[in-house]
Amino acid sequence: MEGSSAIHFGRAAYRAGLISRRQLASDAWANIQFRLKGSTDETTKALWNRILDSIAGKRVEDLARLGPQILSGVLPRLYPEMLAVAWGHQDAGRPVYIVTAASQELSELLAHVLVFDGGIGVRSEIRDGVYTGRPDGPFTYGKGKAEAIRQVAEREGFDLAESYAYSDSESDLPMLRTVGHPVVVNPDDALRRVAREEGWEIMLFDRLRRRLRIASLAGAAGLLAAGTGFAAARMTRPTGLRARLGLA
Repeated sequence: MEGSSAIHFGRAAYRAGLISRRQLASDAWANIQFRLKGSTDETTKALWNRILDSIAGKRVEDLARLGPQILSGVLPRLYPEMLAVAWGHQDAGRPVYIVTAASQELSELLAHVLVFDGGIGVRSEIRDGVYTGRPDGPFTYGKGKAEAIRQVAEREGFDLAESYAYSDSESDLPMLRTVGHPVVVNPDDALRRVAREEGWEIMLFDRLRRRLRIASLAGAAGLLAAGTGFAAARMTRPTGLRARLGLA
């Protein structure tokens, strides 16, 4: 998908009263930076820590009910071309998994909706149906993603040398180098350089980065003051894309 799924969780959490308006605006700005520059270890971990803090003491059931709102933001940002690639792998007999730094629950929900074979995300500790605010497994980001897919491959008997991995960020280099067929999709500059040096396949789809860069130069002060509204207005996908995805 284009951009980070975390901002869509943030919006749903704000509507449910789980985070403040100020925190939502901060997360929205972080999402814009992700789109313009790509993610970094520090920004991604900081965002996840804020999410962990926000869900501490909340019932699993209550957060699960945020699913429809989160998906309403995530689904229109999926590249239809990438979905075709994923389903093509399934038709060829290759199981498809989403590997993400988002929550395990969100990864499984999205995998279910897209008819993928599974989701791998960050697990949060749960006691008596309530989130404790502590992680319950590795952080599936950077080297953690590579570790996670190796665990799944060992459990399911997959041959990673014959497997494929797709990413747009340099942070996923450990994951890409774990499989025999790494592919980069709309890569950030650093990943593009590595892909060219390694001779990896590069896939390019339509994206919002150019429009966002122009908008940020024209109205940076407005973004900082009212980041969420501006981001939502400028980041909304055209109706035609939703139709191509089969969404209402």
